[in-house]
Amino acid sequence: MNGELLRLWPQTASEHASSIDWLIWSFTGMMSIFVVPVFVLSILFAVRYRKGTKVPRDHRPRGSMKVEMTWIVLPFIGSMIIYLVSAKLYYEVRTPPADAMEIQVVAKQWMWKFQHPGGQREINTLHVPVGRPVRLNMISQDVIHSLYFPALRIKQDLLPGRYTELWFNATETGRYEVFCAEYCGTDHSKMLATLVVQPPQEYERWLSQAGASESLAEQGEVLFRQLGCSGCHGPAAVAKAPNLEGLYGRRVALQDGGSVVADQAYIRDSILLPHKQIVAGYESIMPSFVNVIDEEGVLRLTAYIQTLGKVGHASGTIDKRGQGEPHADSPRSPTPEESAP
Repeated sequence: MNGELLRLWPQTASEHASSIDWLIWSFTGMMSIFVVPVFVLSILFAVRYRKGTKVPRDHRPRGSMKVEMTWIVLPFIGSMIIYLVSAKLYYEVRTPPADAMEIQVVAKQWMWKFQHPGGQREINTLHVPVGRPVRLNMISQDVIHSLYFPALRIKQDLLPGRYTELWFNATETGRYEVFCAEYCGTDHSKMLATLVVQPPQEYERWLSQAGASESLAEQGEVLFRQLGCSGCHGPAAVAKAPNLEGLYGRRVALQDGGSVVADQAYIRDSILLPHKQIVAGYESIMPSFVNVIDEEGVLRLTAYIQTLGKVGHASGTIDKRGQGEPHADSPRSPTPEESAP
């Protein structure tokens, strides 16, 4: 055991973990109240009424409405309490705070890749500050994986082609084990990681020593130029493709008459599947970047476009000409409806 005690229960490193433990033990206790008497009476009756014993064997039905109603009402009340507490915990774990620090996560066979807003990158280790909400924006590069933090009592699947999220607020410093909880191939059991929860000062020191010279958005800007995106989407571009400034978070009109909010999933599809959702007012001529950049590259580009979205436009308006749409599509003449004031 290397001097360590055998743990029969995971460590507790967050308030959510404590609440989950309370829920589990409460549910177990409630079930015991109703299940244990059944087993005890079954054993008692088997002994008392075994063949050959001299006991009353009158089988005429007898009952009590009070006992039956109590046996119905009490389990119902208990189950409703468990349901309401469970629903509250589920809502809380699926609703990250607005000020949560966002960390990008990419899973692939068989490793975990983490990238901080400042550009610091980690493989199979995640450093976070204690007492600060952390939101994980996650995607898989190959098959389905599942990021599981036993000490936090949280778990979330990572899917190829789709973003999922998970958030937590660690309340105890230390090092905690992280597992993949979804069978993902030959070395699934070796797909491990370590969560390192540090005091804020130590975390800031780690960030400064991690060696990132550029933030995630700055890395995306470099990639944006390397891939030639600025040749069509830049302010001095000849192609007159849609301007990306003000895109992120805005609702954009589509060629089929619908509309979509330009979130991370939409930007990813626009880069890898540019013909999936064609913006109103532009032809579909942008090439796909599948097999050109990986999921980490998409996250960098998204971070860069997201910074552009903070300037110049109000969220929630529909741009009929597709301004801000990340398709390198050539413009056409506007329809009378689009030209109307």
